[in-house]
Amino acid sequence: MKLTCSRNVLSSAFQIVGSVVPTRTPKEILRNVKLTLTDGRATLLGTDQEVGIRYEIPDVETDSVGEVLLPTQRVNAILREVQDDQISLEVNEDALWIRSSQSEFRLSVEDAAEFPSVASFEDENYYLIGGKSLKQAIQRTIFATDVESTRYALGGVLMEVDAEKLTLAATDSRRLAVCHTTCKAHGNVSEEIGQPVIPAKAMSLIERSIDNDEEDVKVAIHQNEVLVQSGQSTIYARLVEGRFPRYQDVIPGEYTSKIDLVVGPFLSAVRQAMIVTNEESRGVDFGFDDGTLTLTSVGQDVGSSKIALPISYDGDAVIVTFDPKYVQEFLRVLDSAGPVSLNLVDGNSAAVFKADENYTYVVMPLSRDD
Repeated sequence: MKLTCSRNVLSSAFQIVGSVVPTRTPKEILRNVKLTLTDGRATLLGTDQEVGIRYEIPDVETDSVGEVLLPTQRVNAILREVQDDQISLEVNEDALWIRSSQSEFRLSVEDAAEFPSVASFEDENYYLIGGKSLKQAIQRTIFATDVESTRYALGGVLMEVDAEKLTLAATDSRRLAVCHTTCKAHGNVSEEIGQPVIPAKAMSLIERSIDNDEEDVKVAIHQNEVLVQSGQSTIYARLVEGRFPRYQDVIPGEYTSKIDLVVGPFLSAVRQAMIVTNEESRGVDFGFDDGTLTLTSVGQDVGSSKIALPISYDGDAVIVTFDPKYVQEFLRVLDSAGPVSLNLVDGNSAAVFKADENYTYVVMPLSRDD
């Protein structure tokens, strides 16, 4: 079994597939990436048995068929350090050989037949979502998940989908990100799938796999799993168990203040205010009054800061205390030249940021004692 291909192409594919490989697992075989050759095509497979990916490598030269397990860390290191444009892999009964024009590596191999299968995309009924809009929707929500939570649903992204609209929502109970985009139904999609919650690890993998913004992504949702086909990739994920909170209930219906800001200057001010915060005193006071936003922070045993930013606001003075990390993570997924609005009820109620009509971000203020 032998193949030759571009090192850059193989390295890029291997990094995507390798990102699903678990670093700790009782099943040592899962720490490999499986390579299969059939009908002149090469496919990489990786899985932790909750999330899996199949990635078809384009433009390989081979007349072989077969399969081999590639030890993830060592092959990643080889592909990173070798500088040649072309690289070849050859497998015999007891070894894997990786060669370039000036380097040669011999690696021992395990039995590829023991590697678990990864589902392929065979569905005829699925949703079509624009690659660019899905990538953006994931980037605008995934950071708000809570992968450490014992409430499993908070470790994933809720996907609400119908024949025309896709909604992604994520929360860690202190903040909420909701993003809408358009989609199309293909075939006879079921409306009885409920509201699936997709693991954050799988959503990150889907986002990384979208390498052509102009291509549609296929999404097939089943009772306990989701399959996504994007370009060269097919991603499988077991759905997260548990009930996702009714996120609509935490978004206020009316506001007393609306403050218009520009993303770039606002983000810069927030980052400056974060410099003297620490875990014990992480809150920053955001004071809005007479055309100025003043950010004030005091870090115990660190120091203090006061940053002023001119803004177009002439309403009543209001002070609200945020964890600046939550504000920063929201702002950095936006266009720095774009507008953003902050909608307030008062200094103690949920604050709502809006970047456009399709993106809402809710943050619970800290109490002054937090």
